[in-house]
Amino acid sequence: MLGLIGIKLGMTQVYSKSGNPVPVTVVELPRATVMEIKSQEKHGYVALKLASGVRKEKHLTKPELGQFKKANVALSRYVAEFRVADAAGYEVGKTLDASLFNEAKMVTVTGTSKGRGFAGTIKRHGFSRGPETHGSQNVRAPGSLGAHTYPGRVWPGQKLGGHMGVETKTVKNLEIVQVDVERNLIFIKGAVPGHNNAKVIVRMQNHG
Repeated sequence: MLGLIGIKLGMTQVYSKSGNPVPVTVVELPRATVMEIKSQEKHGYVALKLASGVRKEKHLTKPELGQFKKANVALSRYVAEFRVADAAGYEVGKTLDASLFNEAKMVTVTGTSKGRGFAGTIKRHGFSRGPETHGSQNVRAPGSLGAHTYPGRVWPGQKLGGHMGVETKTVKNLEIVQVDVERNLIFIKGAVPGHNNAKVIVRMQNHG
């Protein structure tokens, strides 16, 4: 699915034609440049490699720098691949912007979820609290872990406290409410993964 690399700016609300408020996430879509075209014959699949944003040379590794110089594309902060059914009509150096989504109605957004640090079972897995009266000490504890004589240890995969967040999350079937091509903005109904100013991948659904 073809798409663009975006920056999540935050959430706000817009009003529908009927006057009802609609919660939206504002995503900035900087102009992207086609850096490489992957072909079925050479790579085994068809895809467009896009680069967007601005980055200084000192912040790039030599292999990364070599890729930009080979493609003769300006140094960019973000690089991502988008698989497509047909790359005809695209060439290295071609630029894409928010107008790509003018005809799209639904998108799929991929991002990294917010970090929550170490979280207990209630916050991480939705466990219920224990009794809080009659001297009970089991208020937020995970409770019994089961195993007795055999195997005499905790089974792998038990839902316990631990690190929460900072995971790649994909949300499908998000509706496009508005596209502002002049400011390179797209307004998506609902929430998308990630904190403000985080990188997100916005893909058009059912696009070849």
